[in-house]
Amino acid sequence: MLVAICFRKRERTPSHALKDNELESQNFMNRTNMEYLDQLHNQYLNDPESVDPQWKYFFEGMKFAQSSDGGSLSSKELDVYKLIRTYRDYGHLKANLDPLKLAHQDLSPFALSRFGLSEADLNQKFQAGSLINLPNATLKQIIEVLENTYCGTLSVQIAECAPEVRRWFQMEMEEQAPNFKLNNDDKKRIFEQLARTESLEKFIHTRYVGTKRFSVEGGDSVIPMLEHLVHKGSSLGVEEVVIGMAHRGRINVLANFMGKALDFIFAEFEGSTFDEKNFEGDVKYHIGFSADKQTPHGSCHISLAFNPSHLEAVNPVVLGMTRAKQRIRKNTDLRNKVVPVQIHGDAAFSGQGVVFETLQLSQLKGYTVGGAIHLIINNQVGFTTNPQDSRSTTYSSDTAKSIKAPVIFVNGDDVEACVRAMDMAIRFRQEFKQDVVIDLICYRRFGHNEGDEPAFTQPVMYNVIKNHPTTMAIYQEKLVSSNALDAQYMNDFFQQKIDNLQKILDEVRANPPKLSIDTFGGIWKGLRRGTAEDFEIAVNTQVSDEDIRKVCQVLTTEPEGVKLNSKIKRLIENRRKMIDEDQIDWGLAELLSYGSLIAEGHSVRLSGQDCKRGTFTHRHSVYFDANTGEEYTPLKNLNPDKEFCVYNSSLSEMAVLGFEYGNSSSDPTFLTIWEAQFGDFANGAQIIIDQFISSAEVKWSRMSGLVMLLPHGYEGQGPEHSSARLERFLQLCAQENMQVCNITTPSNLFHVMRRQLKRDFRKPLIIMSPKSLLRHPKVIASMDELKNGEFQEIISDPMVGDIEKIETVILCSGKVYYDIQAEREEKGAGRLCVLRIEQFYPFAKTKLASYLSGYPNLKRVIWAQEEPKNMGGYTFVRPFVEEVLEDIGKAHISVQYIGRIERASPATGQSIVHKKEQAAIVEACMTYV
Repeated sequence: MLVAICFRKRERTPSHALKDNELESQNFMNRTNMEYLDQLHNQYLNDPESVDPQWKYFFEGMKFAQSSDGGSLSSKELDVYKLIRTYRDYGHLKANLDPLKLAHQDLSPFALSRFGLSEADLNQKFQAGSLINLPNATLKQIIEVLENTYCGTLSVQIAECAPEVRRWFQMEMEEQAPNFKLNNDDKKRIFEQLARTESLEKFIHTRYVGTKRFSVEGGDSVIPMLEHLVHKGSSLGVEEVVIGMAHRGRINVLANFMGKALDFIFAEFEGSTFDEKNFEGDVKYHIGFSADKQTPHGSCHISLAFNPSHLEAVNPVVLGMTRAKQRIRKNTDLRNKVVPVQIHGDAAFSGQGVVFETLQLSQLKGYTVGGAIHLIINNQVGFTTNPQDSRSTTYSSDTAKSIKAPVIFVNGDDVEACVRAMDMAIRFRQEFKQDVVIDLICYRRFGHNEGDEPAFTQPVMYNVIKNHPTTMAIYQEKLVSSNALDAQYMNDFFQQKIDNLQKILDEVRANPPKLSIDTFGGIWKGLRRGTAEDFEIAVNTQVSDEDIRKVCQVLTTEPEGVKLNSKIKRLIENRRKMIDEDQIDWGLAELLSYGSLIAEGHSVRLSGQDCKRGTFTHRHSVYFDANTGEEYTPLKNLNPDKEFCVYNSSLSEMAVLGFEYGNSSSDPTFLTIWEAQFGDFANGAQIIIDQFISSAEVKWSRMSGLVMLLPHGYEGQGPEHSSARLERFLQLCAQENMQVCNITTPSNLFHVMRRQLKRDFRKPLIIMSPKSLLRHPKVIASMDELKNGEFQEIISDPMVGDIEKIETVILCSGKVYYDIQAEREEKGAGRLCVLRIEQFYPFAKTKLASYLSGYPNLKRVIWAQEEPKNMGGYTFVRPFVEEVLEDIGKAHISVQYIGRIERASPATGQSIVHKKEQAAIVEACMTYV
């Protein structure tokens, strides 16, 4: 671009300057195509709808000027049109957006000579001015209006947007904010909001010197902007706002926007703790909150999502939460009642890949929420790094161009312009149901945190900031000069806020409040926190004959009016055969579990890459018409009051998993499932797993029943298509935070899925799901096992007869069991018992003890796995098994290992080597038969 305005400062030669031909190409036309324009104009006169909308707007907006001979087009008029178009598209490059005035601006794109114009034309009148409501105005008047419209403290970037979006913003800008007017009462409220904001920051700064708080100072206008969002939004039908934000300004948002009690905030600074079992808490600037705000148009519920230090990881979580809340409010058609607001840092918005991943979800059927409002608190520096070292784009907001989202730039020192920007954003979102970005260009009064010295790395910037007046001071001066508010009132109001803060702090120190966190309100009412004892209790996951029959019926009936692929017809026939022969495979058992829940009054949501069909062509939850491509989903016919939602996702792990986590954390009534294309692909979402799924309950007391299906198994497909990294999940297991399973039977899958909704608590469930076992002839279940069975954490050995003979117990999990079993079928059970560990965590020590204590002549216990020794379940399981052996009086028995040696890579890439290794594992196990 032409200028690194507020972002790529102090560059002598901007690395992204617009070339002359680039500006030319952006403006439709040049002198060489006048004949074409004549033809186009005639076409417009005959049929206005037959021309491109951009040309229609052009012809509508001005009297199509002609030269004095009444013939050809006037090239001067077209030159003026090009000038107007340049201001509309690139006026932001010339705008007064940097409060610190440090940006270098290259104004050459607006030079008259670039458009074939000169100062001699300034007093000439042009009909092109009608485009901006100035018919027959001089060029000087046209430029003056364009400067005031697009080059002030608020501007827009809409060049890449759709024509109707461009038109909407042009009207907003050029009609001088007809939808936004502030009276003196409005201005008084804005001042009071700024005063509360600044007083809190200054008070904390002097009472807790050097304590991290990530102050909002420099971006103070955020608070009035959010207040206006709720005030204006509620008049447009908004009933709930879901906010995700990083650290900066979070404490002020909690206190002065959301109304979190100041005594609780001060208690957190004082070091008070939450008196709750199994709740570790988090630092102040990660904490979430929810509250109801009253407006003249009704109550609006505000939720601020909990957020870790991975700044943008909360983005998809907020969208998932929003989607669930829209569903709860029965607002999935208009999606206008619940609005997501994502508050970003400038360096994070441009630097974090999850931002792009999340933007790509914005218009997808399974993930859209009707548009998000993005607010970038643009400090013009990331931690200690200048923009020219942290991104390659001109603006931090340029990532939004990928979805053609409009960007509103605003100078953070002009609080009224900031409020106007939010006014435009919420009205645009409600009308267009698309994302919109506000780039709030401001500064950071202190360093990255209050203990940091920013002058080390930004000496010039912080010399300016040191003498720069606060947002409140600037607004006070404006209000006094315009006689909108009395100076004495403003000074007294600010001092009252400081005095009140001191009173609250004194009371907190004298009588510290008891900190608590509300978890089980609203839709979570009736649920509770799960404990270790709960996992020892069997859960009734049986299903009635009537319900299972209904599900079988819809899954084995060819839909009328749908032309099916011949292989899908065979699939349906095979399903009938499986039911008739009472041999249910994995894919059918999975669909039966979903269907049984729907029949009983629950809803199911499944998403992931290719999950409609299934990566391994096993699911086929959706049929596609062979002629039209239209979709048909059998399970949708089960219960008109409940949903079966299955969506193929974008090629994303982090954003989609974050979305599903947010969905599940806001709606416990749905069985929410995310499936990885291959299990190891989940490592692309490790931040979501680490920061939300595994730890949200103990950090924030946030529950989730999310299920992750991760295909896992060593079939010789190489390092990246073998392991779902079971060991990583097991390393995260503690405090009953989640369930990790490696399931080997269709009936166990059926019951573990149903268990997720049949308990009165919610825990994430991680399943190492099979690949080759999906069609293994031994991996079947009977209908009785589905209807009347239950989930088995450990599966006994069906080949064991005389327990007196058993000398060796092999513990294993997953596909390797069937490899071992194939050899045992030839050699017999002998002295060997093979137990399958289906649930790694919480580990079923009591059940394992009952098995091991039942073998009086037990001499050895072996853990067998196909993963390398430093991976898989070995290091996790061994201490549990040793503890069980000690408890049953067999501490002298050590736990031995059979499997691959330690490796840096999960698996070999050579199929021959894989087969030899796999055979060696089985052979080693067979020595104990």
